[in-house]
Amino acid sequence: MIVIAHLSDVHLDGGGRAAERTRAVMEYLEALPYELDAVLVSGDIADHATAEEYEEARKALDSRHPLVVCPGNHDDRAAFRRGLLGEERPSAAPVDQVLRGDGFVLAVCDSSVPGEHQGYLEDSTIGWLDGVLAETPREVPVLVAFHHPPVPLHIPYVDRIRQFGEERLAALAERHPHLTAFLCGHAHTGAATTFAGRPLLVAPGVVSTTRLPWEAASGTSEYIHVDEPPAVAFHVIGEDGRLTTHYRVVVARR
Repeated sequence: MIVIAHLSDVHLDGGGRAAERTRAVMEYLEALPYELDAVLVSGDIADHATAEEYEEARKALDSRHPLVVCPGNHDDRAAFRRGLLGEERPSAAPVDQVLRGDGFVLAVCDSSVPGEHQGYLEDSTIGWLDGVLAETPREVPVLVAFHHPPVPLHIPYVDRIRQFGEERLAALAERHPHLTAFLCGHAHTGAATTFAGRPLLVAPGVVSTTRLPWEAASGTSEYIHVDEPPAVAFHVIGEDGRLTTHYRVVVARR
């Protein structure tokens, strides 16, 4: 079977809290008695997109498992490229990456919009993803990841800054039946829904957890749980090709 660990929204900021929670999740993954096929970190790596935060992230996210990291709305493309990908002359182009594993492909798209909090896949990213899918044999499942969910999650605070222009992505999915699922973050809560006839699986937040509308009385300050433990998703593709997702809470040691 294929097992992919998925975490999101670490928001490293030079402080102890985000660092400790990220450390707890990564130590948990490193201690597993199993070689994971991939570890996906789906955006909001740095909190303020500084060089120091990306240096912290480069060390904190080091893993023995194959690792792929994409930007979120708190990230800066050029600083991300320089700090995490080691590019000496980084561009501001979308950070689109592909991990070709044994029996699967993980296509990781940059849904960030420079200077904005909502998401959008640029035409170049749509074209790139179309090419990845076209060159992948139909019997090989392709998981497509990005930061922003392309559908409302019934969390007004998050839905206002979700991924827009999603009809282009849905049209692409129609052309490629081996596009198995969409993976994202941004919402700081584990969730499962559908998009374009595929599962859309949202990773929990590492730095914090979003309080759902029916959990909060009122006010923006009530949107965030800071005391809930971090969590991670495991996406499993079995020998029959069926995708299953498990969510695991990770207790940070103090």
